[in-house]
Amino acid sequence: MFLLKTKWLLISLFVLVEIFVLIADFFLPIKHIAFSILHITISLVTVVFILILIYVMNKTTKELKHSNERLRYIFDSLDVAIWSHDMKTDHLMITPGIEKLYGYSLDEFYRDQLLWRKVVLPEDQKVIEERLQQLTKKEPVTSFYRIVRPDGKVRWIRDRGIPAYDEKGYFVDFTSVLFDVTEQMEREERYRGLVEMSPDIIAVIRDWKFVFINKAGSELFGTSDIIGRHVLEFVSTENVRSIKDIVQEMDDNDNHIEKNYFECQLLLSNGDVIDAEVSLMKILYEGRIAKLVVGRDITERKKAQQLIHNMAYYDSVTNLPNRNMFKEHVNNSLKTNGENQELAVLFLDLDRFKVINDTKGHSTGDLLLKDVADRIRSTVKSDGLVSRQGGDEFLILLEGMKKEEIEKIAQQIIDDFSRPFFIHCEEVFVTASIGISLYPYDGKDQETLIKNADTAMYLAKERGKNNYQYYNEGLNTQSTRKMILEVGLRKALDTNQFTMVYQPQFELETGTIIGVEALIRWEHPKLGPISPVEFIPIAEETGLIVQIGKWILQQVCKDHNQWKQHGHGSIKMAINISVRQMQGQEFVSSVKQVLEEYNVDPNMFELEITESIMQNINHSIVILKELKELGVKIAIDDFGKGYSSLSYLKHLPIDKIKVDKSFVDDILDPTHNGSIAKAIIDMGHIMKFTVIAEGIEEEKQVDFLLKNNCKLGQGFFFSKPLPEHEIRKLLS
Repeated sequence: MFLLKTKWLLISLFVLVEIFVLIADFFLPIKHIAFSILHITISLVTVVFILILIYVMNKTTKELKHSNERLRYIFDSLDVAIWSHDMKTDHLMITPGIEKLYGYSLDEFYRDQLLWRKVVLPEDQKVIEERLQQLTKKEPVTSFYRIVRPDGKVRWIRDRGIPAYDEKGYFVDFTSVLFDVTEQMEREERYRGLVEMSPDIIAVIRDWKFVFINKAGSELFGTSDIIGRHVLEFVSTENVRSIKDIVQEMDDNDNHIEKNYFECQLLLSNGDVIDAEVSLMKILYEGRIAKLVVGRDITERKKAQQLIHNMAYYDSVTNLPNRNMFKEHVNNSLKTNGENQELAVLFLDLDRFKVINDTKGHSTGDLLLKDVADRIRSTVKSDGLVSRQGGDEFLILLEGMKKEEIEKIAQQIIDDFSRPFFIHCEEVFVTASIGISLYPYDGKDQETLIKNADTAMYLAKERGKNNYQYYNEGLNTQSTRKMILEVGLRKALDTNQFTMVYQPQFELETGTIIGVEALIRWEHPKLGPISPVEFIPIAEETGLIVQIGKWILQQVCKDHNQWKQHGHGSIKMAINISVRQMQGQEFVSSVKQVLEEYNVDPNMFELEITESIMQNINHSIVILKELKELGVKIAIDDFGKGYSSLSYLKHLPIDKIKVDKSFVDDILDPTHNGSIAKAIIDMGHIMKFTVIAEGIEEEKQVDFLLKNNCKLGQGFFFSKPLPEHEIRKLLS
């Protein structure tokens, strides 16, 4: 508008100049050439000047129009509106952008100048009140509040109010710049919610002091008084140096290290220490460089990891390293030192542990294993690695030792086991059989060394137990044989490989047969006859003895009935019972079932048990009493070889004791002269037991037994064990 007015003003001026020249020309002489020239010149200059000025003004008008359009576009794209109120003239100017912000038309705002306040949410009206109070201070004020649009949507408004006062202090003008900041506010609200609702510690530190911490962080540390306090107050002493180094490295490298992750221990206000996983990152906070700290309590996770590690690498009963750790240790040692390494693997197995575990229960067995582990560990000390292989087996790794040193440790372990173990204030005796393999002679990897040490251990057992033996290549044959026998035992019952033989029992003075002892024999289809001394321990170890024991009882009942049918009358049958059988919950009912099935008199059956039942006397008393109620007789076999307690023995329902062959052999020994056999016989009579001697091979032994009032016996002197048909002939 201003440019247009200027344009017409210049044209009017040009017209006035022309009129002035015409008047001058009228009064001056026409011949006045100079004046004519001046007239022409002034006219031309004026025309040119006006044309140039018109061009410039037209161009400026277009540029101004273009600038206004661009400015309007920017205002529209920014969701911004301007509210300007001239207080002197009461003139109100509102930009169209307010329609986009509020959703109401421009006319509605002009008609109702309080419309902007009426649409503010009720809960944000207090913001408006505070805003009006601040404006009285004659300073600009910025407010954030929410409005409700006609479509029901809620939007956040940033309102920057600028009051203007004249030199006398009168309020003359007010301008408000309005922005839609909904996305920004909602984003900040989301982040604030995430920070406050996060279970992790989220904090901001600057100059080693807390400037912000979320609720979870305050609760974890156990105090709300944390802002402004030094970070290292809450860090375990052991971690202070490493954390200082991490922060220093971040500061020194500027943006090269943006994040850092580490684990540390934090101190809580109550004195507890927790494990934490922490990430550290540089950020701008309130316009200055700071560090964002995000921490997580991983105490339970660390405990779980440790538990998993312990489960994977440590034995739960003895807390010794298990086979996994042992194998890793051997492998690492072999990789590190190669064939120059002097290394020995000792495989230790407890003798008679299964008997103790079965008779006294697994809890007692576990306590014994702990004591055994402590005793082995105290012997080996730091000279080697002790681990539990499983069950009653232990592995020992000795590195860098000569053969003499290895043997010294092995013998020391065996000697230490000569002392009793005390479980529940009761003495328990176990011995150890140890097999030894040497690297690289007996194997070049951990698997072979352990296998060969295991094989050597079985050699130690075969040589009387309670000793140590070295591996040699010939032992592989024996180990293979044991595996073949175990497989064969599982098929023996189904393929009728077992047979029964019977050794007669005699009245020594008259030579009358008073009973027979039933003994099992195994004819392997390929290996031939297998001694019970060899296959019975395997049957007990695998649990097959339960099935085999039931088969024996059935076969003996069949033979007993057959002899009776042939007119030989009823003869007492002695049957050996394994402790493993007695541990079965259905053992007594199984015996009763077989006796009833074959309709035999229980009084004619005698069950021979070993002294190992003393290891679990309470359980044994219950089982033996139930057997006695069935009517069967009870005898203790191999009496004197075990660890019998006479105080317990008198409470057991025992009918007979058998003097072991080793004590009968001592009768011919000039050193002992049968003193132990005599003591056992005397004790048996005092306790009112029937006494029978086994393993009689010479007449002098018979004479001694009769002289010492032992009236019953069996052995090769009278008869070897005979098949069923030969026993029938003997009975005839």
